Amino acid sequence: MAYLEITLRIDPTDRAAAAGVYSKFKKPFLTDVPGARSKELLVRDEDVQVLHGFESVTHANDYLASDLFTADVVGELAPLLQADPDIRVFDVA
Repeated sequence: MAYLEITLRIDPTDRAAAAGVYSKFKKPFLTDVPGARSKELLVRDEDVQVLHGFESVTHANDYLASDLFTADVVGELAPLLQADPDIRVFDVA
């Protein structure tokens, strides 16, 4: 098991739009991405995080290089971002 954590700095007024992007791509992520297990949206006062669960680190890295992520998700989120996202991949011990 592995996790991909993406932390996004998004203005509070744009968070509904960001949640819409999350909702739009959750099902395609879970049904079409090899090794995808889960996807959760975590909202804090200072940022928004998306936590993705995968079967392996390889699957997480493959997703980061996929068109679904690079073109679709990033393309829709880019106008909402106040800074570059913080992207981390974790392997579960």
